[in-house]
Amino acid sequence: MGPFLLLIIILGSLIFIHELGHFLMAKKAGVHIYEFALGFGPKVWSRVGKKDKVTYSLRMFPIGGFVQMAGEVYEDDDKIPKSKFMCNKTWLQRITVICAGVVFNFILALILLFIVALGWGYTEQRSYVGSVVDGYPAKEAGIEAGDKIIAVNGKTTNTWDMIILRVMMNKSKSHTFLVKKADGRDITYEMSPVKEKNKDGHEVEVFGFTSSNKEYKGFTNAIKYAITRFSSIISTMFVTIGGLFSGKIALSNLAGPVGMYSIVDQTAKYGLNNVISLMALLSINLGFINILPFPAFDGGRATFLIIEKIIGRPINKKIENIMHAVFFVLLMGLMILITIQDILKLF
Repeated sequence: MGPFLLLIIILGSLIFIHELGHFLMAKKAGVHIYEFALGFGPKVWSRVGKKDKVTYSLRMFPIGGFVQMAGEVYEDDDKIPKSKFMCNKTWLQRITVICAGVVFNFILALILLFIVALGWGYTEQRSYVGSVVDGYPAKEAGIEAGDKIIAVNGKTTNTWDMIILRVMMNKSKSHTFLVKKADGRDITYEMSPVKEKNKDGHEVEVFGFTSSNKEYKGFTNAIKYAITRFSSIISTMFVTIGGLFSGKIALSNLAGPVGMYSIVDQTAKYGLNNVISLMALLSINLGFINILPFPAFDGGRATFLIIEKIIGRPINKKIENIMHAVFFVLLMGLMILITIQDILKLF
């Protein structure tokens, strides 16, 4: 299977699960649904359900999808009973429908992470040092195998994902590592990485220590892994968003569809477990981005509902629609910019 087809299958599956969440909760709430679509643009295939009369369709551009419901903002169809409009449902029903896609993505990610750990096992996720290489800064500073790194540059770290992110966000050449030794002492080390080229010829910064390679297997450990890994990814995403707004993380570190193609191509070479892990990561990513409280996202729509609940009256729908439209245009502009960056990286 080629990387492009694999990417389409992965993205299509994640989008399907996300939209399925909206679809099932909307049906349960009694909302009239016009269409369940995967992709955007012209239809390439469609079928009308015999019982529910919903149009199920595949569209030309396989990025994104939607569930078109009656009365998403206000009563917009005089042929539909008022009780079936989304806007006429209870506050709890509306926010449940809006957030269901994100919840489904998170549940899928947890299941996928559990499958990976149960089928292949996993290595230590916590921030324990596995080995220290002679002649590198970590060894010279005094870091030892078995040490646990509990903070980097003054910020708490519990996993290797967070260690890497904290190092990347520090613009200084020098980094501080707060380490818990085997005897319980907390010692702070300061060191600067050395630069060398990896096997791909890219310049990287190296401290000279590695993560622990202790292996875990079994049903109970698989549950622990799914929860720990999920929490770690969510934590790093929160820090990443903060880093983007503060300027500590450059926009060039983000990847769009073209960059994801390269990532999928590389990941597929390392086995099915890595592909499933990548799918879990992307599912969390899709859910996390969608729940951010910005217009055009599910989180933005949920935020408007929360504001409505607080002030005790609906927000002006015209203003809300304008904000969703403006942010959608900005989002598309950002996607185009990231895609251009991805293409330039290929050359």
